[in-house]
Amino acid sequence: MAATTTMPSALESNPLTRAARSLGTTLRLMARSPAGLVGLVLVGIFILMGIFGPMFAQSPVPDVSAIYAAPSATHPLGTDSQGRDVLAQVIRGGRVLLLIAIIGAAISTAIAMTLGALAAVFGGGMDSAVVTVTDFVLTIPQTPLLFVLAGFLHFTNPLFIAVIIGLLDWPGLTRAIRAQLFSLKQRDYVEAARSLGLSNRRIMFSELLPNMMAYIVISFALSMVGAIYQATGLYFLGFAPLAGDNWGIMINLAWTQGAIFFQNSLAYILAPVAAIVLVSIGLVMLSRSMEEVFNPRLRGGL
Repeated sequence: MAATTTMPSALESNPLTRAARSLGTTLRLMARSPAGLVGLVLVGIFILMGIFGPMFAQSPVPDVSAIYAAPSATHPLGTDSQGRDVLAQVIRGGRVLLLIAIIGAAISTAIAMTLGALAAVFGGGMDSAVVTVTDFVLTIPQTPLLFVLAGFLHFTNPLFIAVIIGLLDWPGLTRAIRAQLFSLKQRDYVEAARSLGLSNRRIMFSELLPNMMAYIVISFALSMVGAIYQATGLYFLGFAPLAGDNWGIMINLAWTQGAIFFQNSLAYILAPVAAIVLVSIGLVMLSRSMEEVFNPRLRGGL
C-alpha cells in the first residue's frame, strides 16, 4: 500500500517526466492557434527532413541520359542539369541552411539579450556605451558587409557562415530588448524587488528576462528567417563553396546552367524556392503562437 502511494510522487519528481509534461503543455498551447499549428507542422517537417532526410534520401547520382527529365514516378520533381533527382536534393538540402539559421539566430539573440539587459539594468555609462556601439553597427549595411567579408575570408565552413551572420545581426534586437526592459523596470514588481534588496543580477534573470521570453523567442524565429535568406544569398551568388546538397546551391546551379531554357525544368527551379518559402512561413506562423505559450493570462482553461 505504501509503495502505491509513493509511486506517483516519485514520477512527478522525475526531471524527464516534468520536461515531458512541459513539452506536452507547450505543444497543446501552440495547437490551439490554427496559425501556430500550421507553423509547428511545417517547421517540424523541415527539421525532421534536416535530421533524418540524408538517411533515407541518398545523394543523387548523375545520369547523363536523364538531364532535365520531366517529373515522373521515378523522379517526382524531375532532374537537374546532371540528371540528378531533384526531390532527393530538396530533402537533403535543408540541413545546412537550418543549421546556419539556428546557430546564427542563437548567437545574435544571446548578444542582444546580454547587451540589452546590461543597458537597461545598469543604465548610465553602460547604457550610453551599448547605445553608441549599437547605433554605429546599425549604420553599416549588414548584407553588403556579409558579402564583402565572404569575398575576403572565403567561407568554407557552414558553421563559420553561421557565426558571421550571428555577429552581424544583433543590433536591431538589442535596441528592442533595451526599450522593452526599460519599460518593464517601471513596473511595481521590479520596484518591490529593489526594495527587498535583490541584486541587479537577480532582478535581471528572475524578474525582467522571464517577462521578455515571448518577445525573445519570436525574435529568435524571425532571426532564423533572416539567416536563411542571408545564407541562401551567399550560396546563390557563389560566395560560399558550391559543394554538397543545399537549397541555395540548387538555385545557383539552376541559374548558371540555364535551367530556365529547358521546358521540363520548372519543378527543378521552383522546388528549392518553395522549400525556403515554406520553412520561412512556418517560422513566422509558429512565432505568432508563442505569446500564448509564455503568457499565462492568455491560456484560458488549459
